[in-house]
Amino acid sequence: MSAPAQQHNPDALVEYGFRRVIITITAVMCALLEIVDTTIVNVALTDMRGSLGATLTDVAWVITAYAIANVIVIPMTSWLSQQFGRRNYFAASIIIFTVSSFLCGNASNIWELVAFRFIQGMGGGALLVTAQTIITESYPIAKRGMAQAIYGMGVIVGPTLGPPLGGYLVDNFSWPYIFYINIPLGIIATFLTITFVKSPKYGEKLKAKQVDWWGIVFLASFIGSLQFVLEHGQQDDWFNDGLIVLLSVVSVFGFVAFIWRELVYKHPIVNLGVLKDGNLKIGTIMCFILGFGLYGSTLVIPIYTQQILGWTATDAGMLLIPGSLVTAFLMPIVGNLIQKGVPQAYLVAAGFFVFFGFTLWMHNVMTPDTGVEHLFWPLILRGIGLSLLFVPITTMALSTLKGKNIGEGAAFTGMMRQLGGSFGIALITTFITRFSQSHRVDLVANLDITKPEVQNRVNQMQQGFMAKGFSFNEALGKAYQAMDFSVMKQATVMSYMDVFLYLGIMFLCCIPVILFVKRGKNKIDPAEAMH
Repeated sequence: MSAPAQQHNPDALVEYGFRRVIITITAVMCALLEIVDTTIVNVALTDMRGSLGATLTDVAWVITAYAIANVIVIPMTSWLSQQFGRRNYFAASIIIFTVSSFLCGNASNIWELVAFRFIQGMGGGALLVTAQTIITESYPIAKRGMAQAIYGMGVIVGPTLGPPLGGYLVDNFSWPYIFYINIPLGIIATFLTITFVKSPKYGEKLKAKQVDWWGIVFLASFIGSLQFVLEHGQQDDWFNDGLIVLLSVVSVFGFVAFIWRELVYKHPIVNLGVLKDGNLKIGTIMCFILGFGLYGSTLVIPIYTQQILGWTATDAGMLLIPGSLVTAFLMPIVGNLIQKGVPQAYLVAAGFFVFFGFTLWMHNVMTPDTGVEHLFWPLILRGIGLSLLFVPITTMALSTLKGKNIGEGAAFTGMMRQLGGSFGIALITTFITRFSQSHRVDLVANLDITKPEVQNRVNQMQQGFMAKGFSFNEALGKAYQAMDFSVMKQATVMSYMDVFLYLGIMFLCCIPVILFVKRGKNKIDPAEAMH
């Protein structure tokens, strides 16, 4: 089919039957690979430190390098797939991801591993958005709600699968296997992509001198610096650190220069004009909020269960699985509701309200002694909320786009979801630290040593330590230390409670924004329903 024909016929890439099933499986597999690798390394960092002789700061770069590469490449994926052909670009990205996974597993020192993780992130970022575009264009417009539901299953379940899968592989094998597991799946996905995925043609390829090199430089400096600041800001004490200040300035200037360049250059690397679409504008904001809530809550719950409740990494990861399975189960149902004409805005509003209920419930059940039975149902509610949010938001954002604008829109939603997660993690870790200190000061102020109940508690602990063989003074010192630890633990729990309360308020405030959304084309045409 000629390029103009494909450009004017949005259904030229629609697939039916067996081919669509294979393409969908391939795209979801690739999205799942990319997202699982975002979180699977979290539980292996301690083993990496030991075997590679790295410090905690050094090993944190294993996560940071991957995240920076992800957010740099995501906005460029639509342009790159237009230049090289979608099938070629998607297959090349899978190969890059797979080969770099092998190299990560064979790294002999920490900086080799960081370098290969960056390359892996370049391939992985492309997988995420290109997979979404391939699925979206493989389904008729009326069935795109279901398409986003299928894609969303991988995106939502991925972050949850990472920690327990990583924990199992590290406990039973060794940390390189968290990378080796990608290799057979990558080979299968490459073969299926080359065999089944089509490459649309949208206009002529650019010559080297027409490529927006300055746009690429400004984008990389803006996004890369911002991601570094968000990842390392809290541990480096934010703007009291010279490097954080420098990169913040680079990010601001990179952002301004990038916007200017893309608006004036004839062949921009990122088409900002697609943001004139009202639904996409609101959809990108909602994707940012969704990333904030999804990745933020995925971060807080394992930290709380491990640091406060003393669970293992595997147990903490397993806790999230039932809620994720609920999300995966409900997503096709939500996609079906969209196909039947239920407005996306109503579903999103319901999702935000359900997520508010989840955060409020978590706020009320968190204590230093909370058990799995207290957390199970709030996390099931979280799963319901995510299913009501992801599919309608993504469908709504892309519902009024056509042709190559779908890929450009998907790049924006993917980038904003990732950045939302980065902002969420950065702000939440900062707030936990600051709130913990604030609550500790308040609790200590009320801990009057002259009160009989406080004296009795200290005496009991002192007697306990003396019974273990410590002297009178040593036992007293140990008792005060134990009291301080107990206060700090309670202060940290209170900071987690605050985080969930503020997250809930943020989601509640999003509901009025949904009223500005236009109805997308989401009702099934009887002729299309026959396929």
